[in-house]
Amino acid sequence: MKEIKVKKGQILQHNGELNSKLYFVKSGLLRSYFIDKKGKEHIYMFAPENWTIADSISPEKPCELFIEALEDSTITIREKIVENAKNPQSFINRICVLQKRVIMLMSSSAIERYEHFTETYSDIAQRVPQRMIASYLGVTPETLSAAKKDWYKKHTV
Repeated sequence: MKEIKVKKGQILQHNGELNSKLYFVKSGLLRSYFIDKKGKEHIYMFAPENWTIADSISPEKPCELFIEALEDSTITIREKIVENAKNPQSFINRICVLQKRVIMLMSSSAIERYEHFTETYSDIAQRVPQRMIASYLGVTPETLSAAKKDWYKKHTV
């Protein structure tokens, strides 16, 4: 386990690499994402301070996700994902967020997903561009903007 400092924009893991690592964020902000066959980027998750981020693929298989620093960050790298058992709350956060996200993507409107995003990631909603939030929610930036505008109209009358 080693601690390193990374710069904003640095890619820590590329799609196709072997031996995915687990990254614990001490300070800063990371994201994981994939690029589909059409070249469209899809954000899988964000990892602010005290969160863990990794590809869930086994070490023998190529990674599916890119992991990138969105801010200058200090992170701890673990070579083996099972080492994280020392901090079970970090894994619990990851599993809970991902499960809820999958359910919401299957059944919720864009604005419901946005509300969940702001509840889950309240401290980073202002730290990332709206296009990244839209990607995370599975909508276009225009759809997100229109949904937020409609929501504000309904709640400020």
